[in-house]
Amino acid sequence: DADVETWGIAGLLHDFDWEIHPSMEEHPQAGIPILRERSVPEEIVRAVLCHADHTGVTRESLMEKALYACDEITGLIVAVALVRPSRSLSDLKVKSVKKKWKDKSFAAGANREEIATGAEEFGIELWEHVGNVIEAMRRIAPELGL
Repeated sequence: DADVETWGIAGLLHDFDWEIHPSMEEHPQAGIPILRERSVPEEIVRAVLCHADHTGVTRESLMEKALYACDEITGLIVAVALVRPSRSLSDLKVKSVKKKWKDKSFAAGANREEIATGAEEFGIELWEHVGNVIEAMRRIAPELGL
């Protein structure tokens, strides 16, 4: 399916420039010319731009909203999984993420406000979204090392 492929490519490319430009002043804008030089479809370029609030690009499409909704929460979920005895997603529950959510010093780089906004824009209740993302990540847990 073309949509699945497009969404997958957007997910893979959205942080491609972070290693080269690891600051919010440059990421993801600095990578956009590279994507355009390589004829990456504009819908993917927009999704990459939209995943960062500071670009000022308004999220409009479902793909743009989904990428934003999943970007920060995946980092928090990985952090929660890694501090558990199993160090795995296999037994991770939403309540464990809720518990760590309250501790602002835990995974401080995972912006809780952006996570909540992402779920809201995507049209889903926050904790249902967290459960969906955990489930999706479980399907690729071996690739994630979790």
